[in-house]
Amino acid sequence: MKAVRIHQPGGSDGLVFEDAPVPSPATGEVVVRVHAAGFVPDELDWPGTWVDRAGRDRTPSIPAHDVAGVVTDVRYGTAGLAVGDRVFGLGDWHRDGAAAEYIAVEARNLALMPESLTYTEAAALPLSGLTCWQGLFVHGGLESGQTVVVHGGGGGTGALAVQLARQAGAQVIATGRGRAAGLAIEMGAHTFVDLERQRFEDAVEPVDLVFDTIGGDLLARSAGRVKPGGALVSITAPPPVEPEGGRAVFFIVEPNRDQLAELAKRAESGGLRNHVGAVYPLARTREAFQAKRNGLPGKVVLEI
Repeated sequence: MKAVRIHQPGGSDGLVFEDAPVPSPATGEVVVRVHAAGFVPDELDWPGTWVDRAGRDRTPSIPAHDVAGVVTDVRYGTAGLAVGDRVFGLGDWHRDGAAAEYIAVEARNLALMPESLTYTEAAALPLSGLTCWQGLFVHGGLESGQTVVVHGGGGGTGALAVQLARQAGAQVIATGRGRAAGLAIEMGAHTFVDLERQRFEDAVEPVDLVFDTIGGDLLARSAGRVKPGGALVSITAPPPVEPEGGRAVFFIVEPNRDQLAELAKRAESGGLRNHVGAVYPLARTREAFQAKRNGLPGKVVLEI
């Protein structure tokens, strides 16, 4: 099969479009013919890109762990999926990803694709959608009537967080660069704070939850704007300051079929929209990584 692989650390310049073996599924796994894939721009820096869960070298490795495609092989121990199913989901960080014509995935990490979505739209949803669901509701405990700040509310992940929080009945304050204001408001934010013009602390009273997708100094400053009993949840780094009387949480997203199914249902009904910033063919994966690294807004998807 054709795939994009990287043979040694060194950044996206090392990504190579080449021939690779078709993966063999193990017990409880399926093989998916990939139609579209999504990636995280800094995943080439993660340990799981270079070693397996036992710490053994696994190069050359294939990036991109969001996947949407069609099941072509089902092995013993799987449940809920059959050959020919259109599926989407999230691959294991310590295994080869979806920047290839085929990927082997644990069946429990996949859900049926909404019929109304294209493969490109579906591939933009798993990582960002699960991250937002788990950050807002599992780790953040967000409830109706509460107030949440979403840092980066106009980005590929933040825009989904804004939508989910608004649907949950929360008061939503989005932050980010001024150019993202229109999108954040369109996605459901009640107000927007332009971080290029003002400090968010000067514009926001203490809130029940801060959901951070930006990190850096903004993350440290956010602790002071969390109410007692509230939470500061980050997907970028462990918060260096804990809110007084509250919680500080850093987490790494986990695959979850039930949550994927819920996201699919909302996308099917039109209640959840992806922000796809650009689409690249598989052969231009290196260019796609570089564009995202250079600040291209929204989710970048590879079409296979």
